Amino acid sequence: MGSGQTVAVFGAYGHTGRFVVAELRERGFLPVLSGRDADKLKALAYETGLGSRPASVDDPASLDRALAGAAAVINCAGPFATTAAPVIEAALRAGIPYLDVAAEIEANIDTFAHFTDRARDAGAVIVPAMAFFGGFGDLLTTAAMGDWTAADEAHIAYGLSSWHPTAGTRAAGAVSRQRRGGGRIRYSNGRLEHRHDAPPTLEWPFPDPMGPRTVIGEFTMADVVTVPSHLSIPEVRTYMTVEAARDIAAPDTPTPAAVDERGRSAQTFLVDVVVRSGDAERRAVARGQDIYAVTAPLVVEAVDRILTGRTRAVGVVSAGEIFDAPDFLRALSPHITLARPESPGFGARLPE
Repeated sequence: MGSGQTVAVFGAYGHTGRFVVAELRERGFLPVLSGRDADKLKALAYETGLGSRPASVDDPASLDRALAGAAAVINCAGPFATTAAPVIEAALRAGIPYLDVAAEIEANIDTFAHFTDRARDAGAVIVPAMAFFGGFGDLLTTAAMGDWTAADEAHIAYGLSSWHPTAGTRAAGAVSRQRRGGGRIRYSNGRLEHRHDAPPTLEWPFPDPMGPRTVIGEFTMADVVTVPSHLSIPEVRTYMTVEAARDIAAPDTPTPAAVDERGRSAQTFLVDVVVRSGDAERRAVARGQDIYAVTAPLVVEAVDRILTGRTRAVGVVSAGEIFDAPDFLRALSPHITLARPESPGFGARLPE
C-alpha cells in the first residue's frame, strides 16, 4: 500500500485524473492535486479535502513547486504533446519517477526519442502510456509472449461496446491528426509508416462472450510505440470494433456518463491479443468496464511497484519492460477478468 506517500497528479480535475486521485487514496497514497486551471483545481480541492498546487507547463518554477516533496508524479493532462516534456523535465529536476496516461502516439514517440539517454544516465524512471491504450496492450502482449524472445506478428484487437470520448480525448486526437497531416500510422517491417489510404475493414474472431465482430484494421493506438520499444516483433497491428470507431469519429457523441457508485460508464471492453511466430500462436484476453476508469488502477499499480522496487529496468520504459507482466495483470483482478487459453473461442483462426 501507499503508506501515506505523496503523489502529485497533474491534470487531477480531468475525467481520468479524478479516477486516478480516487484510486491513489484507496491504495493509501496522498494525492497532491495539480493542473493548469486554478478554478477547477480549487473546486476539486474543496470537494476532496486534498491540497492543491496550480502549475503551468509554461512556468517551470510552478511545476517545481507542484512536485516538491512528492514521491512520484502522474501526468493526466492532455494533449500530452504540450504537457509531457515540461512535466518530465520537472520530474527529472525533482529526482522522482514520472508516469503518464498518454494515448497520443506522437507524444509517446517524443518521450522515447528525447529522454531515453538522459533518463538512463540519471537512473530515472519514466513510463509513458501507462494506461488502457499503450500500457495495457503491452502488458498483455508481453504476457502472451511468455518465453518467446521474438515473434513475427502481434495483433491487439479492441472490442469496445461503445466509445464516448472525453473532452481530453477529442483534444488529443485533434493534435495527433494535425501532426500526422490527416493521415494514419501503422507499424510494419519494424518501423512506423505514415499512410493516407483508408484502413481495411475485416472480421475479428473475438472469444466469447463477444464473438466475431467487424473491426477497423490498422486502427493504430499507442501499442505500436510501447510494444516494439522492448519486444522483437516487426509487425504490430491494432484493431477497433466499428461501433466504437464510429462513436469517436462522430462530433455529437456525448461524453461518458456514470452508471455506478465508482463513476464508471456502461462501456465494456474485451482486449484480444495474439502473437504469432511461424505457425504457432499465443493469446491473452482481458475484459472489463470503462477504459478511462481502468486506467486508474493500471497507473497506480505501476506507481506502487516503482516505489517499492518491483521493477526490472530504468530509463524511458514501457509497462511490459519494467514490470513482471503476468504478475502485474493478476494484481488487476479486482478490475479486469483474464481469460485462460482453455476458454471457448481460443481456437478461432485469425484473419490472414
